[in-house]
Amino acid sequence: MTLARTALPVLAMLVFASLVAAILASAGDTWGYDYQAYAQAAHRVLDGQPLYDPSVDLAGGFAIYLYPPPFAVAFIPFALLGNLGGLYAWTALLIGCTVAAIAFMPVSTPLRWGMLLLAGLSWPVLYSIKLGQVGPILLLLFVLGWRWLDRPTGLGATIGAGTLIKVQPALLGAWALLTGRPRAALVAAAVVVVAVVVTLPLVGLTAWSDYVTLLRTVSEPVTTPHNFTVGAVLYQAGMSAETATLIQWAVVVATLASVVIAALRLDAEASYMVAVVATQMVSPLLWDHYAVILLLPAAWLLARGAWWALAIPVATSLPLVPFVPAAVYPAVFIAALVGPFTVRRPAAQPAVQPAHA
Repeated sequence: MTLARTALPVLAMLVFASLVAAILASAGDTWGYDYQAYAQAAHRVLDGQPLYDPSVDLAGGFAIYLYPPPFAVAFIPFALLGNLGGLYAWTALLIGCTVAAIAFMPVSTPLRWGMLLLAGLSWPVLYSIKLGQVGPILLLLFVLGWRWLDRPTGLGATIGAGTLIKVQPALLGAWALLTGRPRAALVAAAVVVVAVVVTLPLVGLTAWSDYVTLLRTVSEPVTTPHNFTVGAVLYQAGMSAETATLIQWAVVVATLASVVIAALRLDAEASYMVAVVATQMVSPLLWDHYAVILLLPAAWLLARGAWWALAIPVATSLPLVPFVPAAVYPAVFIAALVGPFTVRRPAAQPAVQPAHA
């Protein structure tokens, strides 16, 4: 046991560092695929050009910016570093966010090392870092929110920051209200409003109307290529678009209902895990690298003794990528969504009785 505890940190660091280095070394032109979308959007802000391309009608293309306007402004420092310098700095930030997210998880030290090992083997983690995608940042924000569940300012700040990066984390604001955390929801709203107001002189009101229009145009959850929503996977397997769309909307409704039920019936941590997973499952676009955030509910489930949760990150690990079907991605998201309902609430500790003379 002592040898295993000593070997695990070494193995975790070695696997994570070596596989991240290997995936970047072999990436070629795909390194920074999403980074280019962010950097080019930041340059358009600096040049006073329209932030969004009205001709875009399909998500997934090169350098297509699909994020809120304030995020493009926040990305300006990276764009000013130049293409290569900005890419290196951004990649380093994503790697740091991944490691920090695992380090900040409020679980045992051996489990944190185990999660770092799983992160090093995880295709969604490696793919996110290679593309320069924001998933590791969201993972860190969600972990910090987990730590700060009873700190309204910290929790609200993480929800607000996540919403400014991608819209879907705004669902956590509704979760905060449902679980009796109105101050956290208010802080989140304040963070978003302040960011919008501060960046408005740079992006203009038109950017926001263009953003809403673009989201309506590209948000096709079933027929978008390479998408991994339940409806998209069924459509790719041969189901008609109409039937797959009905099923997809049923999944979205069930996901939102799960958030409400969890908020009313489960403890705070369990319902938070459900809400975090739901932020991705309600998205009309569910790319495979979005599964990076599933390290969070997997760690929570493992900490509560649900060892089956190892299957969540293992199923999408790099060694299994050539063999698993597309259906594995909606499957692991559904498992992470339902998992907290299957774990018993930890028993309350008995009150300490006062000593008698």
